[in-house]
Amino acid sequence: MTWTLGISPCPNDTFAFHGLVHGLVPGAPQVDVTYADIDVCNGYAKRGELDILKVSYGALPWLLGEYRLLPTGGALGRGCGPLVLTRPDDAGNPRTDLRGATVAVPGQETTAYLLFRLWAQDQGVEDVRILPFEKIMPAVAAGEVDAGLVIHESRFTYPGYGLVKMQDLGAWWETETGHAIPLGAILIRRSLGEEDARYAEAAIRSSVELAWADPEATRGYVREHAQEMDDDVTRQHIELYVNEFTHDLGEEGYAAVEELLGRAQAAGLVPAPAGPIRG
Repeated sequence: MTWTLGISPCPNDTFAFHGLVHGLVPGAPQVDVTYADIDVCNGYAKRGELDILKVSYGALPWLLGEYRLLPTGGALGRGCGPLVLTRPDDAGNPRTDLRGATVAVPGQETTAYLLFRLWAQDQGVEDVRILPFEKIMPAVAAGEVDAGLVIHESRFTYPGYGLVKMQDLGAWWETETGHAIPLGAILIRRSLGEEDARYAEAAIRSSVELAWADPEATRGYVREHAQEMDDDVTRQHIELYVNEFTHDLGEEGYAAVEELLGRAQAAGLVPAPAGPIRG
C-alpha cells in the first residue's frame, strides 16, 4: 500500500512528516508526496485527489464529507496567528483602518482569510487580491497593494521589508474567544475506512515524535524545501508551529476548531460542515 500525501514545503510540515516520508516509522506504508502551498492543497482536497493532506481549517466545512479530520500532524496554537501588515506612515505607524484599501491575502479559503473576514467586517475593505503567500510582502512594500495578510515565517521576517504590523489576528482571536487558533488541518479520505484512519493517525504521531527526539536528522530535508533558508527563522518557525496540538488536538484543540467554524457559520462566511468535525 502507498498513501498519496500532500503537504506544504514549510518547515513545520517537513519537520513533522520527515519520519513518515523517509520510511522511518516502523510498519507505516510508503508515501508518494506532493509539495504545494496550502491553498493549492485545499484545491486538491476539494477535487478528492490525494489520500492524506494538509489543508486550511477555513476550508474544512466543504471537505468533511469526503475527508476525516485527523487529530495529529496539523498546525494549531497560540501566538502564531496571521498578521495584517502595511507600509508605515512618516511616523513609522501602521494604518489605523482599511477603508478603501486593497488587501492581498494568501487564498480564498485559507484560515488566515477566514479570520481576516471575521475581524474586518466593519473595516470597509474594497478590494481583496489573492497572491501566493511569498509574494504578499513584496507587493505591500512596492505599493502594489495597501495591506497584506501574511502567514508562515513572514511573521518573523516582515521588518526586513520595511513593513509594520497593523493587527495580529491570532492575538485578536485569543482575546476574543480564549481559544488557540486553528491554522492547518490534516485530513484523510473517508473512503479508506476507519482502520486506515487510525493507522495513519498513529504513523503521523510517531513521525512527530521522531522529529522531536532527533531534530538534527530533519535538518537537511527541512532546508531543502524551506522558502526561508535562514536557520534561525526556520528554528523559530518549527518551535512555534509544531507543538502539543501537532501531537494531538485533544479536547482543547477540537473546541477551538468548533469555535472558529461555529462563528464563521453564524456570520454567514462558511456553510455548515459537510460531515462531523470529530470522527
